[in-house]
Amino acid sequence: MTKQEQVQKQPFRFTGRHMALSMVAFFSVIIAVNLFMATLASSSWTGLVVKNSYVASQQFNVDLAKAREQAKRGWSSQIAYKGDRLTISVHDQSGTRLQLDNLKVSAGRPAYEQLDREIVLHAAKASNSTGASWQSDRLDLGTGIWMLQVEGEMQGIQYRRDLRMHVAKGTGMIE
Repeated sequence: MTKQEQVQKQPFRFTGRHMALSMVAFFSVIIAVNLFMATLASSSWTGLVVKNSYVASQQFNVDLAKAREQAKRGWSSQIAYKGDRLTISVHDQSGTRLQLDNLKVSAGRPAYEQLDREIVLHAAKASNSTGASWQSDRLDLGTGIWMLQVEGEMQGIQYRRDLRMHVAKGTGMIE
């Protein structure tokens, strides 16, 4: 038997070099996955809903009472997004259009705050009392789900509505 044949017939031996390479490969995969996940986390939603949850919890009962008062008044709003325009009208129980002061609309994605924005509205001319009260300039809301928050007041009485709108093919559907 030659020396070359003896070397070939020796069984595989797991050496320290093999262990070191296994450890480096294992931890390289762990570190690569962690860096990938950290990059995804830092480039998407922060998870922050309110800046201070304790302060928000103290305000919760006041907000709940305001919502109950608003429901008693029977104020409602009609919101539509079509043709790159957002239109909003607010009505009382009898269907009479209300003229809210300081009307503002905030729009954003449910889990991606980088696209959050305030939408500027202008008074729109309506042909009757049930027509739109306010309309945006050209507004490009991309396809997908948007969270809208409508706020305003009339004679010191506040109005607020939070809603979700699904936009597809340039038209918004309220969920």
